[in-house]
Amino acid sequence: MDSFCAWDGDILVLNILGTPSANKDAIGKPKGHQLKVSVTAAPVGGRATDHMVRFLAKEFGVTANDIEVVFGRFNVNKQLRIKSPKQLPSVINKHLSQ
Repeated sequence: MDSFCAWDGDILVLNILGTPSANKDAIGKPKGHQLKVSVTAAPVGGRATDHMVRFLAKEFGVTANDIEVVFGRFNVNKQLRIKSPKQLPSVINKHLSQ
């Protein structure tokens, strides 16, 4: 992938640089080939990733089951596959419309 996000059919593939134990859940700005995403959960036993999946499910208008963690469940570097997102956060929408 040349970017932090790309379409694979109706699946949105996202490369993420996660920040656990943040002050708030937030989608940040792209950093290289990754999108910064902060979550309030602590990085214990994959809980921060699970929390991130639930947070992003709301942001994309899908269920948590529609998001697959391809790799990085126990790492800050992740790749997610989001099945048929109903809505796109502005940073992603702006990037994909270029």
